[in-house]
Amino acid sequence: MDRLLLACSTLCFLLGFARALFTLGAGRYQTSRFQFTVMLAGFALQSAFLYVRGQEIGRCPLTNIFELLVFLSWATVVFYVVIGPTYRLSLLGAFTAPLAFALQTLAFVAGDTTPTRSTVPINAWLEAHAAFSILAYGAFLLAALAGAMFVIQDRQLKSRQLGASFFQLPPIQALGVANARLLLAGFVLLSIGMLAGFGVGQSPSPYKLGWSIGVWLLYGSVLLLRWRRHLAPRRVALISIGAAGLAMITLSGITFIAEGRPARSAADRVTPWRPA
Repeated sequence: MDRLLLACSTLCFLLGFARALFTLGAGRYQTSRFQFTVMLAGFALQSAFLYVRGQEIGRCPLTNIFELLVFLSWATVVFYVVIGPTYRLSLLGAFTAPLAFALQTLAFVAGDTTPTRSTVPINAWLEAHAAFSILAYGAFLLAALAGAMFVIQDRQLKSRQLGASFFQLPPIQALGVANARLLLAGFVLLSIGMLAGFGVGQSPSPYKLGWSIGVWLLYGSVLLLRWRRHLAPRRVALISIGAAGLAMITLSGITFIAEGRPARSAADRVTPWRPA
């Protein structure tokens, strides 16, 4: 049942992406209820999947790479659902849909979709650390998408060569505001996640701790410099694109909490994941 919900969600994102691609190719992209409706439907199905999976495994659904990628996709979409209508960024859905579709397709291909209950006791601090960190990454990814749209529009304005995409992109001022607020939301969520990590009761490796602190300092510095008006919106947008890639690298450091311990059964081998 849970995998059927996720498959339907993935199909919704594919439909949203296909329609946006078709209308953009025809040079007549317009705000449409269809785009937001399919994104909202995909989000609802994602949420249903995470709820059902959480009930099945008895904990936050972040126990393997499959669930991690789905949770990251959900985190990205949840910010679009909030930010998109607020700032009239309807075209942002055309960028978010393929990202969500790609993440969930990768989850089906690269991860084990079978739900497995872990024998490791639930650690509320660990689950809070993982959940808030992944939510932060979702905000950073969407900030990068808004930043990319800002850079495209800014380049066309400065070159005075307004392509067809210029009249289809959201207002550049709205993109700048959305980019900055998504960065702030991600930074706050990442800070909460890191604070929760101190309560886990296990010492992370110096490599993981260094990467996490580095990402936190990078985003904090960008926000501080923007607040002090030392960074122009265009530079903030460019940095947000590169910083999102750096943040995603930290996901490669995810390891099993019980890694290195002899596994006694399949259930013993599946333990909660946590971001670096």
